[in-house]
Amino acid sequence: MTEFAVTLRNLERRFGAFVAVNRINLEVRRGEIFGFLGPNGAGKSTTIRMLCGLLEPSGGQGTVAGHDIFTQREEIKRCIGYMSQKFSLYDDLTVEENIDFFSGIYRIPREKKAGRKAWVLDMAHLQEHRHTRTDLLPSGWKQRLSLGCALLHEPQVLFLDEPTSGVDPLSRRSFWDLIYQMAGQGVTVFVTTHYMEEAEYCDRLGLIYRGELVALGTPGEMKGSLMTDQVLSVSCDRSHEALAVAAAVAGVRDAALFSQDIHLMTADAETLAPRLRQALTEAGFQVGTVERITPSLEDVFVSLIEARDRADGAQKEFNA
Repeated sequence: MTEFAVTLRNLERRFGAFVAVNRINLEVRRGEIFGFLGPNGAGKSTTIRMLCGLLEPSGGQGTVAGHDIFTQREEIKRCIGYMSQKFSLYDDLTVEENIDFFSGIYRIPREKKAGRKAWVLDMAHLQEHRHTRTDLLPSGWKQRLSLGCALLHEPQVLFLDEPTSGVDPLSRRSFWDLIYQMAGQGVTVFVTTHYMEEAEYCDRLGLIYRGELVALGTPGEMKGSLMTDQVLSVSCDRSHEALAVAAAVAGVRDAALFSQDIHLMTADAETLAPRLRQALTEAGFQVGTVERITPSLEDVFVSLIEARDRADGAQKEFNA
C-alpha cells in the first residue's frame, strides 16, 4: 500500500478557453491533515470535485486512496467521505433518520449498521437527541452530526469543504479536536478553510491562486522560508485613515489593517520604519510603535499573492 493518499501530476481542468486548475503537482500522506487555501475562484472546489470523482480532469494524472481519478471514479466515491459548509444533512429528518439514510447511501452492511450508528451518536454527543429534528439542532451539533455521517462507512480520505463556516469559535475548536482524532486513526483529512487560525492546525498547507499551486509547506515553513517580504506593524490613531498614507510611502509593497494596527509588506523593514513614522507624523497622526514582526499566515498569503501578481504583470509587459 502506497504511503500517499492523494497524488497529483500536472492536474488540469479547463472550461473552454478558461483554465480553472493549471498543472497542479501534489502528494498528501496517509493520516495527514492537509489544508487547501486560496481566495474565492482560485480553483479549490474544482480540484476537490476532481479528487472526489465528480468531475473528470482535462489533463494530467492522479490517484485518491490508490484509485485512478480518470478510470476509477466510482471506486474513489466508495472510499472517501465528503462534508461541505452546508452540512449535507436533511433538516426535516431526525438525527437518527439522517444516520439511517446515509447508512443506506453508503451501503453499510446490515450487521454493522447498529454499531456505526452508535459510534456516530457517541462521537457527536447526540445520544439524548437522536429523535430531535435536525433543523432544531444548534449549528455546532449539526456540524458534528454531518461529520459523523461522512465517516459512517469508515473512509480512507475525508474531504472537508469549509466545514466550519458560520460556526462559533468554541464549536470550531471542538470540531478540530475530532479531526485530530480521525487523523490519529489513519484517516487522511483534506480541508479547505478561510480561517487562518484553522490553517495553523494543519500538518501542511497548499496555497492555490488563479488555478496554480503557488506555495506548499508546513505552517512554519510558510511563515519562514516562503515569505518573500518583511512585515512592519504600525500602531497609530485613526488607523483606517492612516492606511492610505502608509501605503503611499516608497518601499511599501502592500498595506492592510489587522484589528487596530497596520501591517505593511516591504523588502527592507529597517530602512522603511523611520520614513514611515515621519510620513504619518507629518500627516497629523499620532504614531505609537513601528516594529518588524513575525508574519502571520495571512501576511504570508498576501505577500505570496502580491508577488505572483507582480510577476504576472512583469511577464505581460515583457510579452507586449
